[in-house]
Amino acid sequence: MSSSRADVIRFRDRVAASLRETNSERASWGILITDRDTGQTLYEVNSDHFFTPASNAKLVVTALALATLGPDYKFHTTLESNAELKDNGRLSGDLVLMGRGDPDISNRRLPYVVGAEHEGAVDRVLAEMVDQAAAGGLKQVEGDIIADDSYFPYDPYPADWTIGDTFFRFGAPVSAIAFNDNTISVEVMPASHAGELATIVTQPAAAIDSFSHEINTAPSGGEPDLAVVREPGKDFVFLRGTIPLGHEPVFLDLAMTSPGETAALTLKQLLEARGVKVVGAAQVRHSPPPETTASGDPVLARPAQKTAGPPNTVLADHVSAPLIEIVRVTNKISHNLHAELLLRTVGQENFGVGSTAAGLKIEREFLHQAGVPDGDIVLSDGSGLSREDLVTPRGIVALLRYASKQPWGAQYISTLPIAGVDGTLENRMKGTPAVGRIDAKTGEVEHVRALSGFATTVGGERLVFSIFYNNNPLKGTETAAAIDAVAKAMVETLGVAHPAAKPR
Repeated sequence: MSSSRADVIRFRDRVAASLRETNSERASWGILITDRDTGQTLYEVNSDHFFTPASNAKLVVTALALATLGPDYKFHTTLESNAELKDNGRLSGDLVLMGRGDPDISNRRLPYVVGAEHEGAVDRVLAEMVDQAAAGGLKQVEGDIIADDSYFPYDPYPADWTIGDTFFRFGAPVSAIAFNDNTISVEVMPASHAGELATIVTQPAAAIDSFSHEINTAPSGGEPDLAVVREPGKDFVFLRGTIPLGHEPVFLDLAMTSPGETAALTLKQLLEARGVKVVGAAQVRHSPPPETTASGDPVLARPAQKTAGPPNTVLADHVSAPLIEIVRVTNKISHNLHAELLLRTVGQENFGVGSTAAGLKIEREFLHQAGVPDGDIVLSDGSGLSREDLVTPRGIVALLRYASKQPWGAQYISTLPIAGVDGTLENRMKGTPAVGRIDAKTGEVEHVRALSGFATTVGGERLVFSIFYNNNPLKGTETAAAIDAVAKAMVETLGVAHPAAKPR
């Protein structure tokens, strides 16, 4: 370690002072800062200790996806049938929405644009697919409308997520059909008289019956009092409370409990709105849960040779944006569902099994190939929401240095939030020299903060760094201030430029 460098000594002293000022010395810190070009360690604290990474886990799964699938990989979602579309427009069978893990069956704008994440109706992609089918002559479906998410084994919640995670959008269930991020936008409006039930409106509209609600209109004055609890049953989300008479609408986002059913209902409504008659009902089709051996190990199988058979009739095909744009959204806004879908897609493409376990097996092989010290990154999901995930700062820095040298490395770095500019770092380190100089992934769960990525210092040195701050008792912006103090000191204090170094 370059402890004799004057700038490193100044940095060390400044970090120590910052920790005293933020009263965070009792927390657990893990820090490793290295020169990106030489690999030289400049500063380290507990760099071989394990820490909860939170969303820093997304650094791993997004690198894995780019390495194994490629930046140009695209998802296909289709409307298809094993029946023939007749000349008179009748489909003599079921119409099936085949999901294959596309994270963006939604109204998200792609490529990612700061401050303009969504555009149009939440069912925009499904509406476009229905329009394709209608333009191709579809006039009547004589069977059911089926949302088929069997591309992945039915396993909506990764191991070690908490019950509380499953209520809200950050804990939305994982499904090969990811409709509107598997999230319901709920609008709560008071009735015209106190004591009456409030009015509830959802987007998508078909999700209105997928959760229970009991919200009463209270006398005017005061504040809304809403709570989300779990109740027994399949659709387990229960929204209850009060909203005062005359109060402005209240908006909140809830996780869908049954994404496939909501997608099928929405599709049926869209077809009927366009004059396509549907004889049957809206249904969902799952595959069995992931299989395990008698010892509990996951059953993995390489793709079997497909036998020839009659091709399905494809009435519409939605092609996703290139994978690099999906990775950009995943990292910029720290999207948990996207990360889980990428992990399962890697498993599906490599083993023919779209399970978390299959993706993690490929991930472990990838980390070994990347030169990450064995056991330094131990993950049980893709997003970092699991409390079982553990990493060392050294493991993360090794991964980042490896990724930066790959053909897709520059694209990968471009997907990370930029300090003071965009993503989850948009409002952090504003008005400091760190703005625009740090490309890094944030991480946050209760009592955990993380920041890992790349930086170019004021002095011109290019860095790879990883900072973990676990077991912190602070709340809200205080936790960000503590970790940002270290990052700002790094950018402002360290700096030995290398003439041969290329720009970031």
